[in-house]
Amino acid sequence: MVSDDVHLSRFALTALLEQSDEVHVVGSSDTSVDALELAELHRPDVVIVSFEGADDGVMAVAEKVAALPGCRSLLLATAFTRSVVRQAFTGGVNGMVRRSAPPRRFFDAIHRVHQGERVFDAELTVAALGNENCPLTLRELSVLEYVARGDAVVEIAARLHLSEGTVRNYLSSVVAKLGARNRIDALRIARASYWI
Repeated sequence: MVSDDVHLSRFALTALLEQSDEVHVVGSSDTSVDALELAELHRPDVVIVSFEGADDGVMAVAEKVAALPGCRSLLLATAFTRSVVRQAFTGGVNGMVRRSAPPRRFFDAIHRVHQGERVFDAELTVAALGNENCPLTLRELSVLEYVARGDAVVEIAARLHLSEGTVRNYLSSVVAKLGARNRIDALRIARASYWI
């Protein structure tokens, strides 16, 4: 299944996929809400989600699709920020491919994701996950990034599928590891160190 809010891009991507004898497109959508509904209805093996890095709703849909039995999600974008790669990696998204990838690599990613592998470009992953001297775990960084966006504990818990108590524990750990006075100070330290 293909999800892309740009009609021409969605049409071109669907046409490219259907040229392969091994791929059958069961549907396409132009909104993330429709994508989730279609995925729940048709349960495609792989849902390709176009993502431009600014819409948290798209990432949330990719995570929910990946959690559906028998479904996997593959993000397709022009560029990925470190925080997006971290969020996708920790949120259970099955793979990420750049739009600039050659079709052969794109099809290879689809097949590998379908077979149960997680496919993240090595260069992207190293850049996103390789935070020099950062004492925080990926999950702690994810929690802190949501704090940076202004989310409350209850919102962070819902986004990361955690209990509120677990989120508070992560925040306490972040504050302690960074030697911060509070979560706002921890956020300041993490930003100054370019960890988020």
